[in-house]
Amino acid sequence: MDQNRRVLISGASIAGPALAYWLQHYGYTPTLVERAPGPRPGGHAIDVRGSALEVLRAMGLLEATLAHRATMKGVSKLNSAGEEYWRSEEMTITGGNFDNEDIEILRDDLANILLQALSAETEFLYGNAVQSLQEGDASVLVNFEDGSQREFDLVVAADGIGSSIRRSVFGPDDQFLLPLGVALAVFSAPNYLGLEHWQLSYQGDKHSAMLYTARDNQELRVCMGLTAGLGDIPRDLQGQKDLVQERCGVMGWEVPKLLTAMQSADDFYIGLMAQVKMPAWTKGRVALVGDAGYCPSPYSGQGTSLALVGAYSLAYQLAQSPADYQAAFARYDCQMRPYVEANQAMIQLSQDPRFGKDPAFYAEVQAAMDKAKYAVTLEGEAA
Repeated sequence: MDQNRRVLISGASIAGPALAYWLQHYGYTPTLVERAPGPRPGGHAIDVRGSALEVLRAMGLLEATLAHRATMKGVSKLNSAGEEYWRSEEMTITGGNFDNEDIEILRDDLANILLQALSAETEFLYGNAVQSLQEGDASVLVNFEDGSQREFDLVVAADGIGSSIRRSVFGPDDQFLLPLGVALAVFSAPNYLGLEHWQLSYQGDKHSAMLYTARDNQELRVCMGLTAGLGDIPRDLQGQKDLVQERCGVMGWEVPKLLTAMQSADDFYIGLMAQVKMPAWTKGRVALVGDAGYCPSPYSGQGTSLALVGAYSLAYQLAQSPADYQAAFARYDCQMRPYVEANQAMIQLSQDPRFGKDPAFYAEVQAAMDKAKYAVTLEGEAA
């Protein structure tokens, strides 16, 4: 096999499968390792915007993504008593304005579309994870948690904001994570409220709840926002649910019923809301892509787009100099850096006190988003 063609990708959600697709397209042999026993269910609604739409179009997946787009018709904001005090039929909080080509889609729907686009010969190592890496002159020896060992030419971490590879290769989380003081817990629940294509936002004193319909209004996706910092989230599943119960259980409205549904939800996930800021996304034969390297935070609504564009950029640059991965890594950084910085800067607008309250300020936010989502110059098929 040609030099530098065997690539291990850690993570099989969005960035990982997208990278695997483009690596296969350019003649590489990717292997995906994923800690979960299979494709992960659940997750909140995500957005694909701007240049990321061009990447999906180049993959031939734009129509499939459009077919699974969210069908929200609007949003209501509720006061502490659960009474509506504001509504819009022109936008949602998660997806933004309806009058543009942006696509809002459930995370697991987009992940499945990407996974199905991969070659039938793609190697998946589900229920496993990287334990340690030993880089040599010509390859990386990977020790897996199941006790096996494999050699790869390159290793790419696409394992999200809590990337274990980033910690082991680049340094501890507190060097690169900028916590926003909030964790987001997401799970599915029956649509006992009878909502139809609608989103509700409820704000407590310290914590919040957002929910919206999914699966033809048969279920709700529930997003609980709770105060949390680095080190606050337990590693075990029940401990995580207990944390949400403890901090959000004081809220009123429908929250107690939603928390009861959380206990039996099989797609529960919680993650710290933070940005990942790093001076470099590559080191030796290891690279980071997506949230692992440059998470802009869910407040920006651009994490998925950065992941898709980053996956394409990394694969494309590797294909331009397959015998010189270091040069490819340098070009990847050069191409992605302005795009990442423009989208990470959106956090300043989304945390402004006027956000969500002042229509004039929302227009300013939208104008900044329209600029940031195209702040990259793509080459090759996606140009």
